[in-house]
Amino acid sequence: MNALALTKGEQEHVRRALRFLRFRAGGWKPMAAALGFKKKTLTNVSEGDGVSANLTFRLARMAGVTVDDLISGKFPAPGACPHCGRFGH
Repeated sequence: MNALALTKGEQEHVRRALRFLRFRAGGWKPMAAALGFKKKTLTNVSEGDGVSANLTFRLARMAGVTVDDLISGKFPAPGACPHCGRFGH
């Protein structure tokens, strides 16, 4: 059994972080290389495939946040620009 069983909502929070971090990494290819995943795996997860514990932990490390912040939707903050992280533009 997966040690980190995520709800559908938590998985959506991780997917949002995945898409947000893609911009910071410069696209799927460099992000996949940085995380140690195949590009296709990341795009599949982004489009709705299940989120693994391994990916969740690696994304949290890449973002410099806790796993709890990632799965609770605190990162990225709702409304943050995916390009710069700022609000209101």
